Amino acid sequence: MCTTCGCGQGETRIDGNDVHDHDHAHGHEHTHADGTTHSHPHEHAHGDGHDHAHAHAHAYVPAHSHAPGVPESRRVQIEQDILAKNDAYARENRAFLSGRRVFALNLVSSPGSGKTTLLVKTIEALKNRATVAVIEGDQQTSQDADRIRATGATAVQINTGKGCHLDAHMVGHAMQQLALSERSLLMIENVGNLVCPAAFDLGEAHKVVVLSVTEGEDKPIKYPDMFRAASLMLLNKCDLLPHLDFDVDQAIAYARRVNPGIEVLRVSAKSGEGMDDWLAWLEKGVAGG
Repeated sequence: MCTTCGCGQGETRIDGNDVHDHDHAHGHEHTHADGTTHSHPHEHAHGDGHDHAHAHAHAYVPAHSHAPGVPESRRVQIEQDILAKNDAYARENRAFLSGRRVFALNLVSSPGSGKTTLLVKTIEALKNRATVAVIEGDQQTSQDADRIRATGATAVQINTGKGCHLDAHMVGHAMQQLALSERSLLMIENVGNLVCPAAFDLGEAHKVVVLSVTEGEDKPIKYPDMFRAASLMLLNKCDLLPHLDFDVDQAIAYARRVNPGIEVLRVSAKSGEGMDDWLAWLEKGVAGG
C-alpha cells in the first residue's frame, strides 16, 4: 500500500503485461507494522534513449489504513521518499519528451467527466494537423484504449489494479511502447480521481483538469489541490447546461480562487462548442508556443 494515498501497489499492468516485465531488476522498500524496513536497490534499463538508473521504493503496510502501526515520523519519511522518487522519474520523462519536442498533457478529472469522449473528438479533429499518441490510465479494462485506437491513434493502456493514480514510473514504461515523433502530442488520461493525481508529476508540460457541468460548480474549492496544480480547466459537457442548475461564472470564480492563473475553456464534444479554442490551445503547445 502506498502511504501517500493508501492505494495498493504491485498490480500495475501495461497492455496486459506486468509493469516490472520491462528489462529491469527491481527492488522495493518494505515497511512492516513494527516500523522495521528492508530494501533492495534496482536499476532500470530503458531502451529508445530513455534510461533510468536509480532506486525506486514502494511502501507496503497493512490494508484498510494509510499506515497502522508505523510511527508517524516513519510514515512521513516514506511519503517523502515516494514522492521524491516519483519526481526523479518525472524529470527523466520530461527530459525525454523535451528532447523529442513532444507536448505532453496530463488529463485529470473525477470519473465520468467525459475525458475519453473529448479525447476521441479531439484526435478526430486533429487528423492531418498533428500526430497524437495516448496513454490511458484505468484500474481495470482496456475499453478506453480500444476507443482511442479506433480513431487510428496509437494508445497504450495502463491498468493500475488497486492503485488510484498514474505515476511517472508507469508512464516512463508506457512511453517506451509509443513511437513518439518530433513535434507530436502525447495525451495522458489519468485515473478518474480528483485527489491523488494532483501530487504525482508524470513529466507532463501541463495538467489539464476536466470539470463536467454535471458535477457541481463547487468542485474547485472541494478539491483545491487538483485545480491549483492545473494550467487549464476544461468546463465540459456544456451542451447540457440548459438542462442543469449549474452556475458557470461561480465555477470559474471558485477555480480562480484557488488558482488565479488557471485558464478556462468551455467545451462540448457533442455540440462542438469551444472545440476550436481547445484545438488552437493544443496546436500552440505542439508548436512550442
